[in-house]
Amino acid sequence: MEVRAVELITTPLHTSVGPFSVAQPLPTHALRYADPFLLLHHAGPHTFPPGSEGAKIEAHPHRGFEPVTFVFQGSVLHRDSLGNQGVIGAGEVQWITSGSGIVHEEGPTPQMARDGGTVELIQLWVNLPAQRKMMRPAYQELRTDAIPSVQSAGGAVTLHVVSGELHGVRGPAITQSTVITAMGTMQAGGRGVVDVPPVPTVVLYVLSGRVRVNHTHVVEGQRLVMFGTTGTGFHVDVEESGSMLLLAGEPLNEPMVQYGPFVMNTEEEIREAFRDVARGAFGTL
Repeated sequence: MEVRAVELITTPLHTSVGPFSVAQPLPTHALRYADPFLLLHHAGPHTFPPGSEGAKIEAHPHRGFEPVTFVFQGSVLHRDSLGNQGVIGAGEVQWITSGSGIVHEEGPTPQMARDGGTVELIQLWVNLPAQRKMMRPAYQELRTDAIPSVQSAGGAVTLHVVSGELHGVRGPAITQSTVITAMGTMQAGGRGVVDVPPVPTVVLYVLSGRVRVNHTHVVEGQRLVMFGTTGTGFHVDVEESGSMLLLAGEPLNEPMVQYGPFVMNTEEEIREAFRDVARGAFGTL
């Protein structure tokens, strides 16, 4: 195995999104962009008390990228302007291709709003290639029984492959460029090797637990690991059980302009997005 070197470990920013306090390890001052990955928000674990009906992220638009939600604990109710409505539970994924424009909202399920509960999730923004930014919007609900799993060499990590291929296993998500994503669990005391595909961008985010990656400690408050552009895998030593998200992709290497919920290639395309929202072109819930 050619080891893929640890290039950077980021310290996250902290912000609020709706009812959630979130850690933002991407982008940060040290890592503005991990092409094709634009943003990573880690929300929770957050425990909502009974009667939390208002604890939701209100309807908002997107264009030009894919907001992807990985649920690690609890459940989330989704509604969008395409007419989709569904519940995503622990171990499941909501993959939205915003394309030319979509409006959506997320919040607690009726049961969680009534009884309370704990939610932990990651929202990842994946850039769309220029030629597909104005494609027809789409929505995928990826259930646990459709997401295959594989163990890393040595058994330290179990990877649930959502998109692309890892360790010879292919995930069910339909993507618009080369994007590999996997939710993982780590077992204390385990040692092993995680194989990674031959693409330049490889990122590991550790939600919980303690782990050494290539003998480098990933500690509380510094949990996003950016790897170098070459190598076939990395070593893992798990000191405390936890969960992780593995990302890999082929960079788009295209101009990128982001403003709020829009990610396009030029400033004029951003202005056009605002005009289209104002005239109702993104639809309503």
